Amino acid sequence: AELGIDKHADAAPGTLPYAVRKRVALARALIARPRLLLLDEPAGGLGADDVAELADLVRALPDRADGCAVLLVEHHMDLVMSVCHDLVVLDFGKVIAAGAPESIRDDPRVTEAYLGADVPVEGSTP
Repeated sequence: AELGIDKHADAAPGTLPYAVRKRVALARALIARPRLLLLDEPAGGLGADDVAELADLVRALPDRADGCAVLLVEHHMDLVMSVCHDLVVLDFGKVIAAGAPESIRDDPRVTEAYLGADVPVEGSTP
């Protein structure tokens, strides 16, 4: 009920809409009462409304009675920026930035790596 999937309890997951299947997967993970939950690309394939609902769910996880920390691996930046307190950005396996979402958003190394912008990076040659 907490994840809004209780009305689908009698349905086989494969028959459910994709966004509902994502919630079922999250519910299955939470049944184990993890202290740390790794979410790998949970927004993949979701529409904007579903991503917004997912953000609300992820934000609430640490505050649950059996709350858990969340490690999120995600490319959907709206989700990342709205739910994360701290970010670590990798480019080809190397950390290029770490910190609060505000500092990451304004980091020229992140912009260059992910948007391909021609932004000068400290220590690089033009």
